[in-house]
Amino acid sequence: VQLVESGGGLVQPGGSLRLSCIASGFTFKNYWMYWVRQAPGKGLEWVASVDIDGDSSEYPPSVEGRFAASRDNAKKTIYLQMNDLKPDDTARYYCAKEGLDTLDLTTTTVEWSDFDSHGQGTQVTVSY
Repeated sequence: VQLVESGGGLVQPGGSLRLSCIASGFTFKNYWMYWVRQAPGKGLEWVASVDIDGDSSEYPPSVEGRFAASRDNAKKTIYLQMNDLKPDDTARYYCAKEGLDTLDLTTTTVEWSDFDSHGQGTQVTVSY
């Protein structure tokens, strides 16, 4: 399994970024995918889930209405469109492949053990 994220960078508050994650080494279309982030000194937080068809996505309250996840199964790629970015969104963002158990989305805190695998991440910094 290989997951490679891209698209991060430095953006001013209120700005937008679009992250991408290209997958390989597994049957991409058969798995839910997630975006998770980790800010310095903080735990891992899930910010988006995408079902196998890309028809359904869920988000925690902290990003609901500002982030939108999607996927292109033909390209084996998932995306995260992030709008109205805030300094609190500063973190390293990772895409992750679903694990053996259904992820509990009632809590925003997750562990790497909740996922089968993840990429190296892409840094997003929101600042003037």
